[in-house]
Amino acid sequence: MESPPEKLNTSQSDSGSKLEGAIYVDTDAEKSYVRKMDIYLMPLLCFMYFVDCMDRANLGNAKTDGMDKDIGLVGNQYSLLVLLFYIPFGLCDLPWTILIKRYSGRWMLSIMTIVWGILALCQASAKDFGGMLAIRFLLGVFEAGFFAGSAFYFTLFYTRGELGFRLAVLQSFAVLASAFSGLISFGVFQIENTSLKGWQWLFLVEGALTFLTGIYGLFWLPDGAQTAWFLNDREKAAARARLLRDTSAHIETKLDFKAAFQTWKDWKFPIWCIATFSYPVAYATSMNFFPMIVQRLGYSVIKTNLWTVAPNMVGTVVLLCVCYSSDHFRERTFHIIFALILSFIGMIILAIIDVEANKGVAYFSCFLMAAGAYIPSALVHAWHNNNNLDENSRAANTGFFVGIGNLAGVISAATFREEYAPKYIPTLIATCCCNGVAVVSIAFLGMWMRMENRRKDRQQGVKIRAGDVDTSNLPDGAKSLEWRYFL
Repeated sequence: MESPPEKLNTSQSDSGSKLEGAIYVDTDAEKSYVRKMDIYLMPLLCFMYFVDCMDRANLGNAKTDGMDKDIGLVGNQYSLLVLLFYIPFGLCDLPWTILIKRYSGRWMLSIMTIVWGILALCQASAKDFGGMLAIRFLLGVFEAGFFAGSAFYFTLFYTRGELGFRLAVLQSFAVLASAFSGLISFGVFQIENTSLKGWQWLFLVEGALTFLTGIYGLFWLPDGAQTAWFLNDREKAAARARLLRDTSAHIETKLDFKAAFQTWKDWKFPIWCIATFSYPVAYATSMNFFPMIVQRLGYSVIKTNLWTVAPNMVGTVVLLCVCYSSDHFRERTFHIIFALILSFIGMIILAIIDVEANKGVAYFSCFLMAAGAYIPSALVHAWHNNNNLDENSRAANTGFFVGIGNLAGVISAATFREEYAPKYIPTLIATCCCNGVAVVSIAFLGMWMRMENRRKDRQQGVKIRAGDVDTSNLPDGAKSLEWRYFL
């Protein structure tokens, strides 16, 4: 028998945002709501991101099968294909998240998936550098907003203490995509006696899968909790109440450009920009060039693709464990710094050793890189969303921060030049420097937030944590007297 909802005392009411003057805690309905979200929403979004990342990263796998020779790539043209992809991939995140706020995640995330699936298929027909470059550029436009859009989309369903692990689950499918892309490549490259090359089959198989997934998303994903086809009325009421308690000051607001960009004037905004630009360089290096790094160990094409699987699988497990810990303890700063240092150590080892003479140590460094490089993508974006109570502002900030992070991939691509092979020392040095900058900026933000929380505690003579006050009672966000930063 279900327990009755418990009424929380509150004097405020907001038509369309609250439950007629009171916020209710309906424990059973909330548990049922979260369970349904995890069953109906998470798997499809994760699979959509899985095929997104396979389509984005399969260029490296295709290169190991001779794609570069078949389409006549010379010099640094491969690096240019990777580098120029990141330009639209970084610039288009913000427009996509604004469109998601305006038209809903169901429409925009599904349309993105359908179009980039078509473009992924088209890669199989590329005959030269120019044709592949045009396709990859358009692919960057339509893949750009998926992670940022999904991160914002999650904030419309999950509370602050749930967001980090859900983003980690989403991010884990990017890591799994690298692993399974290697496995799929291994299988596809065995196809013989056809007019198509193995790398062409790779693009066709993965592109078709993406296209069909996008079509399915149009009919499955909800626009929001209040219109979700799989929720009953009690669960919808619980969804509204829990978001007002621990995520937003107001929910289901209309698109407001003034509100969307209000935090861009805050002095902390440039620090967030530095952090979100610097940490993804290690991620880009690992994702785009991991097969090439493993290839330095001197193995065949088949073994190269197979040997990328284990580090990525370990990276997935570490990602989920660290982000679960972060949500459990409601702490972001030290968890992010731990991950950055882990990948930093892996890259330092790879830079200073003789890979051919120390294959075991070099392979171990790949595990360290994979274990640390993927975590900040989940926790950094959970963190800035945790400290932003406005839906419009979260959409704009998430799109912008993920966008400049995607642009950071240019640094990795630009320094991964043929003349630096086989050690790619400039690439590793540049990536290590970016990790160092990220550690400093994250540590600064975390320390300042802790000091500010303590200052307010002393001023009010009480000790308040981030989750102790309903977010609906903090309409001014950080300017509210009871506001405490989510650390």
